[in-house]
Amino acid sequence: MIIELDDLSKDPPYVQIQAIIARAIASGELAEGSKLPTIRQLAGDLGLANNTIARAYRELELEGLVTQRGRRGTVVNALVVDPDAEQKRLVADFVTQARALGMDGATTLRLISESLSRT
Repeated sequence: MIIELDDLSKDPPYVQIQAIIARAIASGELAEGSKLPTIRQLAGDLGLANNTIARAYRELELEGLVTQRGRRGTVVNALVVDPDAEQKRLVADFVTQARALGMDGATTLRLISESLSRT
């Protein structure tokens, strides 16, 4: 799994990391039982503070995607597919990409509405 942060994104790094890891879990790239890099290792690799990575991991744990096991590391949980959560994640990803392109909320909603009316 490669984690590349978008410096132009309005989302803070911990949110971007959380989303990247969540997508990797949902896609099966990270299988149940896979160990995530240690907080210190990932922070060093990305040039971020340990607390940034720790927050991303905490958020993933709150979503039920991973379990932090202290010195034994952070591991991926069995994926329980929640369609509502997956839909929310897809919408959040879309909004993140729209913001990165400089689109405001009104434009984003208008384009979504137009797209839905065509289908």
